[in-house]
Amino acid sequence: MEKIGLIAGNRKFPLLFAESARAKGVSIIAVAIKGDTSPRLKKLVDKIYWLGLSDFSKLFEIFKAEGVSKVVMAGQDSPHWLFSKEVGKNKELKELLENIKDKKADTIFGAVAGRLQESGIELISSTTFIEEYLPEKGTLTRVEPDFATWEDIHFGLGLAKEIGRLDIGQGVAIKSKAVIAVEAMEGTDNLIRRAGRLSRGGFTIVKVSKPKQDLRFDIPVVGLNTVKNLIRARAKCLSIEAGKTLFIDKNESLALADKKGIAIVAV
Repeated sequence: MEKIGLIAGNRKFPLLFAESARAKGVSIIAVAIKGDTSPRLKKLVDKIYWLGLSDFSKLFEIFKAEGVSKVVMAGQDSPHWLFSKEVGKNKELKELLENIKDKKADTIFGAVAGRLQESGIELISSTTFIEEYLPEKGTLTRVEPDFATWEDIHFGLGLAKEIGRLDIGQGVAIKSKAVIAVEAMEGTDNLIRRAGRLSRGGFTIVKVSKPKQDLRFDIPVVGLNTVKNLIRARAKCLSIEAGKTLFIDKNESLALADKKGIAIVAV
């Protein structure tokens, strides 16, 4: 049986990966983050280790001891950890962060990938085993965007790609060709909430992959929670990038979006 390591962040992505991998006969050794990763993951993997930030060095030791040579990174990491006092309690993590050129997502995750490689462990694409959750191009809901919304989508695409190129974030909120909000480390849900407060509804979220997206980490993810936040913020449309965005709970999400009159498209 093939053995894969899983570095599990929060939300449902790690659960989805574990379910799909096990269905394909893969054995999973998971390293989960205390207070962040869902406890439900325990039932979906063969073995799980719970670590805090101060246990960073143990990550590499665990995978080597378990005979794991390939690892997937799945799930969001809470941005507050970057400023946590726990970082200073692990010499290796502290030095890793001090020696990188900046604290952008690609820089940090790239450094972790490099450290894994030094330990003889390959970080592979986070879409491994779950390619069917990447929607193809087209309008996914029965609700179609109107002409003005399509204009906002196309206006926002170039802007979202540019902030992605700069590794600031992966999404923008647009209304009537005005930029309402730009995603940074707070994530898409907080972008939606902020856009709702500023625009009073009727806006479009455009979410894309980075122009040189490294599929090993930070792949765009949307799902039922995204749609619920769009509803609360009175959004009009969600545009995602076809083939490069993971859509979790797709059928349930689309049904709810249709019920509430929100268009979802993959472009």
